[in-house]
Amino acid sequence: MQADAFTMQANAFTMQADAFTMQADTFMMQANAFTMQADAFTMQANALTLSGYYQISFAKNNSCGLGHPALI
Repeated sequence: MQADAFTMQANAFTMQADAFTMQADTFMMQANAFTMQADAFTMQANALTLSGYYQISFAKNNSCGLGHPALI
């Protein structure tokens, strides 16, 4: 009976550990989603920056607008 009680305690501990692991996995998924949102924001910002470079280049050079930013 003592062995059975010990086994039940061990099983309860395992279930608690599993629940903790699931919470950690959920947190990681939320963190990954946040990272993806940040990456998407960075890509949008990069696109706007490139767009700005091309517009400035076009206005300054009256060319095709593909001048390198360092040359503007």
